Amino acid sequence: MTDTPARLLSLLSLLQTPREWPGSELAERLRVSARTIRRDIDRLRELGYPVEATLGAEGGYRLVAGAAMPPLVLDDEEAVAIAVGLRAGAGHAIEGVEEASVRALAKLEQVLPGRLRRRVGALQSATVAVARGDGARVDPRTLTAIASAVAGPERLRFAYLARDGAASRRLVEPYRLVSTGSRWYLVAYDMERGDWRTFRVDRVSEPCATGVRFVKRELPMDAVEFVRRGLRGGETYLVDVTFTVTVTGDGRADALPGWLRERVVVEPGSGVVEPGGVRVRFESADSPEWLVARLALVGVPFSVHGPEALVEAARVLGARLTEASGA
Repeated sequence: MTDTPARLLSLLSLLQTPREWPGSELAERLRVSARTIRRDIDRLRELGYPVEATLGAEGGYRLVAGAAMPPLVLDDEEAVAIAVGLRAGAGHAIEGVEEASVRALAKLEQVLPGRLRRRVGALQSATVAVARGDGARVDPRTLTAIASAVAGPERLRFAYLARDGAASRRLVEPYRLVSTGSRWYLVAYDMERGDWRTFRVDRVSEPCATGVRFVKRELPMDAVEFVRRGLRGGETYLVDVTFTVTVTGDGRADALPGWLRERVVVEPGSGVVEPGGVRVRFESADSPEWLVARLALVGVPFSVHGPEALVEAARVLGARLTEASGA
């Protein structure tokens, strides 16, 4: 193999397999001399790949963890598997990795060959995911199209269905995708309305990047806070719950999942440490029935203080579970 870039990629692909490779075996696989292998290993190290060498009869080369994440070389099967997994994760807003999933998926699908893109689509269409409690489902292709336009940045056109059922076409300058844990929102500057808007991504269809680049405007506040303020002006309510958890000296409740620790609306008195637990208050747009089920799945004892609709939903769910258990 005389093409140095192609040989380096082939060598990197072999080294990313979790095993130790003797230099002689690498040389045989790539049809080069052991001296060439040593030079290529040095080239990979210069590029930031931490290749470790061990001496002796059983020695060889292997890729180890370094200070930074180097680029990965994936074969066809690995690329398809990762794309399918990222689509599933991004489409259902998994707490803690949702935005990273969309960014990674956008990068991967941008370079996937057509044959692999078709395989990913076929696998996606052949599987059925469990919908969230409110039935809202996001097409991962919509998410990746929006994410690519945000990264561009590139103006975006799409069809939008408002809460009252009114359909419209929008031309926007996309700013940021925000996940609330149960829904995805797009924060964008609406060109026709001349103002910032928040769009529910599950109501977006036919997204199309226009190819027109733009300089990002400055959003008056943090994108997450912008979405939260918009939700407070709609069908939202203040949740008031106490969780029986151990609280650290600095007031952290590590037993709570990320969507509770990180998404609490911090206001005066919103996070109050109580004997044996912590009381939190946060805004929610979810149905009380769905939210109380999520709270129950946290796996930590809790008490609901309000609102009354959430208290009633907890009573109903408790009665159903008691009846189902035969207690």
